[in-house]
Amino acid sequence: MPQAAKWNVRKVAVLGAGTMGARIAAHFANCGIPVCLLDLPPAQLLPEEERQQLTVHSPSVRNRIARQGLEAAKRGKPAAFFTPEKAEFIHVGNFEDHMAWLGEADWILEAVAEDLAIKRELWRRVLPFRTPGTVVSTNTSGLSIAGLAGGLPEEFQRHWLGTHFFNPPRYLRLLEIIPGPQTLPEVIEAVAGLADRRLGKGVVVAKDTPNFIANRIGVFCCSLALRLALENGLSVETTDQLLHEAAGWPRSALFGTLDLVGLDIFAAALQTVYDHAPKDERRDLFRAPAVIETMLARGLLGNKSGGGFYRRPPKGPGSELLVLDLKTLDYRPAQAPATAWPDAARKAGGWTERLPLLLQSQETAGRFLWQFLSHLFLYCANRIPEIADTVVPIDRAMRWGYGWQLGPFELWDVVGVKDSVRRMEAAGMALPANLTAMRRAGSACFYEAPQGALHYYDFSRQSFAPAQFPPGILLLRNGPRTPPVVRQNESASLRDLGDGVLCVEFHSQQNVLDEAAVAMVESGLAELPHHFDALVIGNQGNRFCAGADLRVVLRLAHEERWEELDRLVRRFQQMNQAIKYSLHPVVVAVFHQTLGGGCEMALAAPRVQALAETYMGLVEAAAGLVPAGGGLTEMLIRLSDAHPRPQDLLAATRELSLQLSQARVSSCAEEARQLGYLRATDGITMNPDRLLADAQQAALALSRQQYRPAYPG
Repeated sequence: MPQAAKWNVRKVAVLGAGTMGARIAAHFANCGIPVCLLDLPPAQLLPEEERQQLTVHSPSVRNRIARQGLEAAKRGKPAAFFTPEKAEFIHVGNFEDHMAWLGEADWILEAVAEDLAIKRELWRRVLPFRTPGTVVSTNTSGLSIAGLAGGLPEEFQRHWLGTHFFNPPRYLRLLEIIPGPQTLPEVIEAVAGLADRRLGKGVVVAKDTPNFIANRIGVFCCSLALRLALENGLSVETTDQLLHEAAGWPRSALFGTLDLVGLDIFAAALQTVYDHAPKDERRDLFRAPAVIETMLARGLLGNKSGGGFYRRPPKGPGSELLVLDLKTLDYRPAQAPATAWPDAARKAGGWTERLPLLLQSQETAGRFLWQFLSHLFLYCANRIPEIADTVVPIDRAMRWGYGWQLGPFELWDVVGVKDSVRRMEAAGMALPANLTAMRRAGSACFYEAPQGALHYYDFSRQSFAPAQFPPGILLLRNGPRTPPVVRQNESASLRDLGDGVLCVEFHSQQNVLDEAAVAMVESGLAELPHHFDALVIGNQGNRFCAGADLRVVLRLAHEERWEELDRLVRRFQQMNQAIKYSLHPVVVAVFHQTLGGGCEMALAAPRVQALAETYMGLVEAAAGLVPAGGGLTEMLIRLSDAHPRPQDLLAATRELSLQLSQARVSSCAEEARQLGYLRATDGITMNPDRLLADAQQAALALSRQQYRPAYPG
């Protein structure tokens, strides 16, 4: 039985080397956890194997299916592995020759076909080889967890649960954990803790209902949005633009997401709810729309078949993106979205300001969005307590699993609960009983943050309750505690993280380093000797920093204001030097895009705490510029330290020149180390919600070690 706080996973066994199984194995490998990846031994030889005079008993043949799954994961786009070397953590085998390996595993995870009979038969084969106390889980997007384990030994069922990873597992944060009727609480806690800290997952504990949380809401949304697009005569491009730019969906939005998931998978997920949730008030929406049935009949499954709603021909001269015409179901060249934004919405600062304005419009865009969101809001409210007890897991599941900027109840707060409910009533829409009770209680929002701590409206209590977070989470807003603002301007703020650590938070557009942001870093450095022991530079935007504000650079160059441009460059250089030689430690917490000047700031810092998904590089050459903030100097210093022999240093310098001329960006933090942007002493964090807390602890550790900066000589 795993001890929640001490569960040391030394090896994982993944059963099934298909798309999901191989990529789940890859993510365990990314985290440094050894994996044995097993699948069926093939029954027949391939022509190439026959030419090599192999037999079905040859080891290479018997492991072929698992090996092919691993090779597909290595080639896959987006990349499943952080670096090619991570694949060495995976050893392949088959279900007949290598089941004894399961006795060494601390976690056995099955990811074979979504078929109840196939899964149950495989688990029966596992039983003789599993060590008692080993965690066992199934990766399923909607099958009954209790049904899968029915009839298996009681000790097995106490360690049994569903673990629904989302595809691709490396990039989508959500992990739904679905306990069975007998699952021990400490097993749930142990798996959730490991997933949070080592795998970087956002964990939601779901009920054993059809499609659980994210896919129950997600496939409802996709079916509803598709039908409304057809009813309103919207094109594929226009629908995706509206959902991305006005509702906070990821860039793939509706039709791109369906192509990514696969139309066959989408249809199967719809059918699961239709078959197993007969009392769902919107059951009609869980029948595949006619356009989906037609596309399936034509073999148009999405990206895996070469085309779905979008078709991307091989790159080359004259190639262009094709889009399915929803009226004729023929492909045509992609076109600019047809919907014109109302003036007020077009001038709005961001999508959360744009959406309420669009919903007031009687134009096609406004009608579509209102029809979609009003039905979505009511459907989600009706799912409590069926699929979740509160609004929080539903919102987190949709943000982490589907890439929404805000979950449905968070989005409802942006739209305005009071006014939207009044509009629903005027349209004769039936309100859920829990929403009616909430209105009677006088509440008009789902979230509030008294004293900076996030609270949610609890339907069962008819009052607000504090949102729960795992220990050690530090967020600048919407978290267990909001660090108070010490000083701020239009581009950045100073926040007191506690324990003597100050934070510079960027919040300019794309977090660019404009003069106001630089001024706030300077202000933070000036505060250190008087009130703080260490400084963290970090934020919670979509990226750490897109670099310098090139609009200002281009304007000054165009106007030939060279002295002013020189002043800005010198100020940025001096700021980075002040970071490097500060008498108090500075830790830069980088994540996602960390480009140009943002990368130079990290290069200057004595310590960097990087999110595993950090895309870092000196990219100035792509804009016809050179790094001007001291980044080249720092890279050369690191090269000279690592290559004391002149001939080795010369070769490394040539490689660096090529890297910079190509504006090469790391694909992850591990590769950033290989490229020299991070050092071996810099830390890597898997979970983005833990990045600032880890940076704070790194800063405190330096401070307690009587930190001294590098000598400026």
